[in-house]
Amino acid sequence: MKICYRTDMIIPQTIIDELISQARQDAPNETCGYLLGIVSVAEGAVVTENYWMENIDHSPEHFSFAPKDQFAALRYARSKGLKILANWHSHPASPSRPSLEDLRLANDPTIRYAILSLHEGIHLNSFKILNGEVIDKEVHL
Repeated sequence: MKICYRTDMIIPQTIIDELISQARQDAPNETCGYLLGIVSVAEGAVVTENYWMENIDHSPEHFSFAPKDQFAALRYARSKGLKILANWHSHPASPSRPSLEDLRLANDPTIRYAILSLHEGIHLNSFKILNGEVIDKEVHL
């Protein structure tokens, strides 16, 4: 018997509010982090925590995680029994869609890539990206 998991990712409003607050605080630079949570047959992927990481590029147009922060996030997630569900970052002055650089750097097909835009309102979408192409989009806000 094959078990099928739901593919959607649920982000509670409290986590979305954290992301918005963080993006506003770090604007005009992009901010970034991981969305951690659990995956179950019944509910799919449910985000339980935002793990903020410093954008070491300090740029309004791109972001980079410090490798030590990524390893710390992975250790933290494992210690809590959580999975990294998504890599997220903000677009302070552009829409909630992957840039060419975002597509090029999205190299983990097992997670989603969430983008919070502060441009022309607040929008949060997440994407499955495979081989540099968006194969799925979910609208969260």
